[in-house]
Amino acid sequence: MDLDFTEAELHRYSRHILLQEVGATGQAKLRAARVLVVGAGGLGSPLTLYLAGAGVGTIGIIDDDRLELSNLQRQVAHTTARIGRPKAESLAETLRALNPETRLEVHVRRMDADAAQELIPRYDIVCDGTDNFPTRFLLGDACHLLRRPLVSAAVLRFEGQLSIYAGHDGQSPCHRCLNPEPPPPGLVPSCSEAGVLGAVTGVMGTLQATEVMKLILGIGEPLKGRLLLWDALDARFRTVRLRRDPACALCGEQATIHDLSAHREVAGPVCAA
Repeated sequence: MDLDFTEAELHRYSRHILLQEVGATGQAKLRAARVLVVGAGGLGSPLTLYLAGAGVGTIGIIDDDRLELSNLQRQVAHTTARIGRPKAESLAETLRALNPETRLEVHVRRMDADAAQELIPRYDIVCDGTDNFPTRFLLGDACHLLRRPLVSAAVLRFEGQLSIYAGHDGQSPCHRCLNPEPPPPGLVPSCSEAGVLGAVTGVMGTLQATEVMKLILGIGEPLKGRLLLWDALDARFRTVRLRRDPACALCGEQATIHDLSAHREVAGPVCAA
């Protein structure tokens, strides 16, 4: 572990280094970490801002969408002047201005099965900031098969949820233990159909960043095997215990999903929340 920090780094991360649970060793872990963020929108904006600010060494951003005026109500890392630009590039520009010491790997492409197999092994942790079930299920399956933890958040209207899926560790549930199959088309509306309060994405993206840093630092109790639910209107959090399903098609005793072939025709665009 490289503990050689410049004077500027010591000053920039001084509030972290003061924490007994982080210190210089923890800050070095953050600097060495590689995190892939899928979606440069409402969740990806606060998530990446806090990861870059914290000194995470490498952040990958994948998104194939372009910035629209309607995005700016919640996708706060972008600006009006950048409308029409690829979101991944716009987000990277903001992060470079915040912390030029963080390395950014920008992937302006669709998150499909090929991208998942190519990119996910390059990173330590994957974060889901998308708004469609095909991509969510692709990420859940790919992270399990490629043995990477998935920090997954979702938002709709005034509610949010968050969990870490790490079924590859042999103890934690995977995403299919909670939702074995995607819901029928049209059953669950997207944010573009039902709306979302902008600040809800900010809270959930910030909670995602916190869970990522806990994983990197090895501190606290990460949300493995637990689902955090937040109702903004009631200002109420609750946590539901998730259990591993022995009959799960992905991580169960007789799993039937062993590759991403089923996703090659159905994976959609990133569609960031």
